[in-house]
Parts: sequence; C-alpha cells; structure tokens
Amino acid sequence: MRLMKIQPEKRLALFLLISVGLIWGQTGASGRAADSSTPPTAFPAPTPAALATAARAISGHDPGPSGSSPVTDLLKLLLANVNSTEAMTNMEAMWATDRYFDFARFQETAKHVAEMMRQAGLDDVQIGQGPADGVTQNGFWTQPIAWDAHSATLEIVSPQVPEDMRVLADYQKVPTSLCQWSGPTPPGGLETEIVLRPNDIRNADLKGKLVLGGRISKIDLKQAGALGLVRESRVNPILLDERDWENDFGDNGWAFNKNDTPLVCFSITPRSQQYLHELLKKGPVKVRANVDTRYYEGKYPYVSGVILGTDGAGAEEVLSLGHLYEEGANDNSSGVASILEATATLNRLIKEGKLPRPKRTIRLLAMGERYGTFAYLDAHKDRTRRTIAAMCIDTPAGWQYLAGTQFNWSMNPQSASSFVDAFTVRLAAEYFPMVRRPYLWSEYNRGEYNGGTDDDLGEAMIGIPTTSPHSGHGIPAHHTSFDTPAQVDPKSLRDLAVMNAAYAYFLASAGPEQMHWMAELAVERGYDQINSATANSLDLVTAAKDAASLGHLLYWETARVDYNLARETKAVKQAADLQQELAALASFAAAQKVRIEGAVEERATELHLGTIQPMAPNFGPEAEKIVVRRKRMGALPLDEIPPSQREGFPDSGFWAPTTAALYWCDGKRNLAEVIQNTEMELGPQNNFDWVGYFKFLQRHGYVSFVQQ
Repeated sequence: MRLMKIQPEKRLALFLLISVGLIWGQTGASGRAADSSTPPTAFPAPTPAALATAARAISGHDPGPSGSSPVTDLLKLLLANVNSTEAMTNMEAMWATDRYFDFARFQETAKHVAEMMRQAGLDDVQIGQGPADGVTQNGFWTQPIAWDAHSATLEIVSPQVPEDMRVLADYQKVPTSLCQWSGPTPPGGLETEIVLRPNDIRNADLKGKLVLGGRISKIDLKQAGALGLVRESRVNPILLDERDWENDFGDNGWAFNKNDTPLVCFSITPRSQQYLHELLKKGPVKVRANVDTRYYEGKYPYVSGVILGTDGAGAEEVLSLGHLYEEGANDNSSGVASILEATATLNRLIKEGKLPRPKRTIRLLAMGERYGTFAYLDAHKDRTRRTIAAMCIDTPAGWQYLAGTQFNWSMNPQSASSFVDAFTVRLAAEYFPMVRRPYLWSEYNRGEYNGGTDDDLGEAMIGIPTTSPHSGHGIPAHHTSFDTPAQVDPKSLRDLAVMNAAYAYFLASAGPEQMHWMAELAVERGYDQINSATANSLDLVTAAKDAASLGHLLYWETARVDYNLARETKAVKQAADLQQELAALASFAAAQKVRIEGAVEERATELHLGTIQPMAPNFGPEAEKIVVRRKRMGALPLDEIPPSQREGFPDSGFWAPTTAALYWCDGKRNLAEVIQNTEMELGPQNNFDWVGYFKFLQRHGYVSFVQQ
C-alpha cells in the first residue's frame, strides 16, 4: 500500500483503510503447483521457468485473509469429500458424444447428463427443449437451425501422394475434420480442385472449387461460385497433427440460421496444409469431397436439476451453469462435470447429515452456450426473477504443472457490481492456499484468457449477479482436436468443484448474519477499489506535463472516485444496508477526492501553471439529449444484418465496449452519462461514434429512445 502524508482530519479514513488491510492479511507466495500425476501427452516436461511462472501466487488483490471465517470449515469439508474420479468419469462420458457436435448427439448428451443428475440424487431433473429452427429469437440471438453430420471425407486424388498424406479429413475418425454446419456434397461426393485464396476473391472464378485458407467471407465465396472452404488450422501451428474446430459458420455471425449459405467446409492439420502448399507450387491438386450432412428444424436441449431448499416451491435459487455441446473435453465437458460434482457432493453431505439443507434451492443448468442460456431464461422468467446469484464455469481444467493454468476469477461487469464479487475473491483467497495453488482475480473480462461467455447475467435486464473462473489450457489448444480428456487434470476439476459448491451452498444457506458478513466483504472491496484507483490517479497527476492534462485529470479522476463509490455502494446494499459502514466509505471517498485535488494543485505549482479548472468531456449535445431504452435481454450479435450493411459498426455478441455501453443504458441515464461510465470501466474509446452507433441500433429495432 502507498503511504503518503495525510492531514489530521483524514486519520479516521486511514485507520479504516489500514483495518481493511489487516482483515485481509497476506496471500503470500507459497502457491506452488499441486503435484498432479504426469498427464498422458507427448509433450516434454515443463522447464524450470515454466514451473516458476505457474507457481507464482499472483492475485488481483495482494492482501488475503488470516484466521478462520464463516466459509473456512465449509471449504475444508468440501475439499475432503469432492470425488474428482467421478467428475473425470462424467467428463469423459459427456465428451464421448459432444465431440461429434451435431444435434442428434446433443440429444444423446442431454439424456446422459440428466441420468447423471438422477444418479447424484438431484430433484426435478428435466430436459428442456429450446427451438433450433434458425428463426426464433431469445433476446436478440437467433437460434441456430439444427444440423446433423453422418460422414465426411476429403482425399487427394491427384497428383499421387504417399498413403499417409492422402486423406486430409475424415469426420468419423476425427470429428473436427468437418466444420460445424458444413453443407453437404451431392450423394457419393464429387471431384474438384483445391486452390489458394485469390487476392480479389469477389471477382474470381471459383466455380465448384474448394478454397484453401483461413477465415474467408462465406458471402464472397458464394459470389465467386466456390463449393466451399478448406480451413487452415492456426490456433497452435506446433500441433502439427491436430486441427482447429470451426464452429462459426453462419453467414452473419456465429451460428447457422435459416437461409444461410450451405457451403462445404473442412478443417485440416498444419502438416496437411504445409503439404498442400508445396503441392500447389508444382501444379493443380484434385480432391474428392464427400459430405453427408443435413439441416432441419429441430430442438436445442438444456438440462436442469436441483437440490430443493427448505423454503419450498417458489424459493429463491442459486444457479450454477456450464455449457455443453462443444467438441472439447476442457471446453467445456470439464466445466459441466465440475458443477455436477459440486452439486452431487453437496447433496450427498446433506443426506448424510453433515450439512443442513439450505433454505434456497440450488440449481444446476447445462445448456448450449448463449443460445441455450437465453432459451432457458425466456422459458422460466419467474424462476429467473427468483435467482439471486450464479456461477458460470466455462474454462479449461488444465494440468496444474503447466504455466497459465491457474484460475482467474472474473467479477461482474461494473454496471452490475455485486457483493458476490467480493465473496468470490474471499473464497478463492481461503481455498487455494489450502491446495498450494495460485489464483488470480480480475474485473470483468480483463484477464488473459477471458473472452466472454454466459457470465454477464448480472446485466439489468436479467439481474442474476454472476462470477466465473477463466484459465488457459497450458498448451494452447482452445477449440482444437487436441482438447481431449488426456488434457484434463483431476485436481483442477476438484478445485472448480469445491469453489462452485462453496459458492452455491453458502449463498443458498445465507441468513441475515451471513448476508451481513458478505456485505462487510463488499465494503472492504469498496475501500480497496477506491484506494487503488486513487493511487493510480496520483501517479497520473505526477506525470502530467501541462494545464490541459491536469484539467482533464482533475475532472476524470475525481469523477472516478464517485463512480467507484456508487457501484461499490450498490454492491454492499444487495447484501445488507450497512448504513454506518457506507457512510464511512463515503467519507473515505471524499478524502480521496481531496487528495487528488491537492495533488493537481501541487503539480500545477511545480509547473508554474496557476489555478487548474476541471475539463469535463464533451460528448456532444446529441449525446446529452438521447436516453436509450433497451428492448430485450442480453448482448447484440446483429446476426440478422449482413456485415456489409452494418455501417462499419461491430457486432457485440460477446464482451466489447459496445456491450458495456449497452449494459449501462437503463432508460434514465442520457447517452453522455453512458459513454462516461463506459470509459470509466474500460478506458478511453477514442473516435468511436457512439451517437451514430445507438442511432443505428434504433433504426434496426434493437433499442428505442425515451427522449431525443
């Protein structure tokens, strides 16, 4: 912590801040990687440097708790009882069908998972059926059309090549050989030519040919008359005999909608693509492509089961969710398996009398990412309103001896700050030292491995505060055929299960005393957020060189204190209205504004600049008049609008500055306030046309303007 001179009237605030530090204690640096058994991979043992990186106990908040707390005994009990062997078995069973990633297999997986829930003793196990027709929307997400794959092969016909290089793709042997939503060939297949991507693809004659390359616009390929695409694998070129999983084959976005272009699409290995490039230097390459797939109006299943709370029917709920229906064991069979094991362990301990039954219901949801989540939320609106918190697990459970596999716990978007943010960090700070493993935390989607998933449910139109872990595979293998059960560490599964079980159970059981404790954690986090932001503000002031910079900082950095105070106060009040503590936090925030103002004055004196006036941003008169009202929940993938008709504006299906801004729109703030909050959350968004963007959304029916 930075130590600075402080005036006598501010000593109380400093005392409070120091008290926070003493409560948190020190995390230390003893979190070395757990001694997992060596994973079955052909890769060499980790280097000392890699082990050192993996073992550094890095956290977003240096101080950690000392002594016991209301969650200490719960964490110890769960650690002693979680069955990682069972979790591995369930993970492998899910992966066995999901690795083929078609809708017939999705139904099989759903039945398997429902049976696993029943075997775990869960109540009210149900398979819901969302639409898969390529038309229906939940939120503004158009549900994909169902797609089944029976077989697909791609073989070199000429020139003559060695037998081990002849077959470029075979779906039955390696499912990722085929892109999800690939169109079919005529029955029996056809012979055609593979060509490199031409520079001017829109005006090229590619009739009936397969184009070798990376990401290429399907619309351009269709216009050029191409049969389809042979995608090169680029996630990790070192994995010479693995291939990328291509699951984003819609015309306008991720999934395939009704009337999208049914092009053929294969995925090949780096070894094969290198070989093809060498062959193409010498002359034409002919191949035989045979793809048996079909599109149809079907169903997209989701599965749920519960531990019933003592409050009975209509009880509040705590939700744990993870997505099924992807090809990888780590992404994301391991996520669902960890949640299932967490819930099974809790149910077992409750039935054995080692834990009292919670007052709230604990629900497990396994579904398709985004599409399944929104279908579930739309189908169960009353249940959604009764859900007080959630944890989403969409992360690898990689081998702990590999660098980059520590878990980074992501908070809610700042427009949805919640007491569960501080609670999650506290759980991690207590648990991971027990297993001698490092951990991290970050603001929403700030970590290295973050990218967005179903962890933004705290946004106002859904209202379920949600935290989530993120991690790396160790060996970069996201969405590749290398993501098999051999890459899943049982101890990582254990850690996910313990954290999820502790989070769900404590929140489901919490009475006034426990809510008061979690509110106090949120107060402590408020001090930390305000203090760390102020320290950064003072550094910026010290580095300022002119009056304009100081005027800008005087406005923004004092406004930042108010911004952090408002969102952290909101987080505390979700749990309990700690009036005295919040008054002290507000006094502390006011003192930080005085520090910033004093630092600006001192720096201006050093630079002989005279009195500095705050320079408020000018977002334009239109932004001050427009008040945006959202129409539906969730982010905006814009999958109804071809990219060429989006006027240069981005889709925002996952996290982006435009998503953050959308979530700040509450029908009360004007657009200037929304832009300022977005820049407080994510930093300057230079030259982005916010007024133009929201007018674009209004024209296309995504939002309305309360006033303009």
